[in-house]
Amino acid sequence: MLIGEVARRSGVSARMLRHYESLGLVRPSGRTGSGYREYSGEDIRRIFHVESLRAMGLSLRKIGRALDDPGFTPSALVDDLIRRTRERIAVETELLTRLRRVHATDPAGWEDVLQVVTLLGALGSKSADARQRAALASVDEVPVEALVEAALGESDPNVAGALRWALARSGDGGPALLAEGLGSPVAAVRERAVRSLAEMPGGEATALLRNALASPDDTVRGYAALALGTRGEADAVPVLVDLVVAGTNDTDAADALSLLAGDDAAADRIAAELVDRLARDTTGASARGRLAQALAGVPGTGSSRALQELLRDEDRAVALTAAYLLQLRDEG
Repeated sequence: MLIGEVARRSGVSARMLRHYESLGLVRPSGRTGSGYREYSGEDIRRIFHVESLRAMGLSLRKIGRALDDPGFTPSALVDDLIRRTRERIAVETELLTRLRRVHATDPAGWEDVLQVVTLLGALGSKSADARQRAALASVDEVPVEALVEAALGESDPNVAGALRWALARSGDGGPALLAEGLGSPVAAVRERAVRSLAEMPGGEATALLRNALASPDDTVRGYAALALGTRGEADAVPVLVDLVVAGTNDTDAADALSLLAGDDAAADRIAAELVDRLARDTTGASARGRLAQALAGVPGTGSSRALQELLRDEDRAVALTAAYLLQLRDEG
């Protein structure tokens, strides 16, 4: 088969076939009486092998080695292709993400595009100061997806605070994206997600925080309960009591319980919860002291009766705490 016919049937141009020949990748087996190249069936199969390897991303040099070196290992070749393909996909994905975020801002001109690109770059800077400045300047200028990604990955506390501030003012979209972070296998990401949600206003954030009360992660449950307590959500009471017992943010938890005890019925329910935990044999002495102190912020007869009972507690420190708190109530 002559070169023109091979080119027509294979889809490889005659010029490329000559290039393959110059590199030694394809060698026509024969010549016609007039001196034209003549390709055999085996030659054509080799051409298709070359094209298949090119489609996989191999250089022509590596293709020649793969076809001619009997010691060449296909698995090593495939491993290298996988690695380079993943790297290329990661670069392209990052570019696509950035372009989508720029497009989401609906820029009116190139100046707006450059401003968004600059802020996106600053959010990924190695400098904490640069990231913080970008976070504080990014409201209404950077898509919420970029802010959420930055917030979930930020370890510097000052920058993280600035990002939470920006997210709280970013409008719609943030809570749902942060909810994905609550399910992360990385504990630090889950904590950043719930802390960001805790500062976001609106019913969607509140609903997600309420769901987070059932999280298996103690930290997630704790931050969710503290945020819900300030929002008047009574569902947070059991977890807030857990925080008091554990001594984790126990002061903030006691303050939240006090806020939730806004009427007689709520105050009595919270007092009953605290008394129930006090009565459990598994509660340690220090935890019982914190529970007694938490009763101080709960108004009403229920907490007063509980404090009266604690005057006879076997733990002298708890009894003295109850006596002091009752004295303060009498003086008040």
